[in-house]
Amino acid sequence: MTKEEKLEIVKKYGATEKDSGKAEVQIALITKRINDLTAHFNMHKKDHHSRRGLMMLVGKRRRLLDYLIAKDINRYRAIIKELNIRK
Repeated sequence: MTKEEKLEIVKKYGATEKDSGKAEVQIALITKRINDLTAHFNMHKKDHHSRRGLMMLVGKRRRLLDYLIAKDINRYRAIIKELNIRK
């Protein structure tokens, strides 16, 4: 992920352009990394070390989503719909 892509995501989901701590911003950044790694695994099927990193990212995103459910269910529903996480 390039700096420009990251800045664009932070601007889109954060309150300000430097608000990278908001749960929605963190979930969006992790989702972008997960999607990039998923594409990587289509070519490199035996890259098990990176697959472990992918599983850790999925777990971290799950914990952030659980936090968001407990904090504000409407924000959770909005981010799920926008990122198209639940299929």
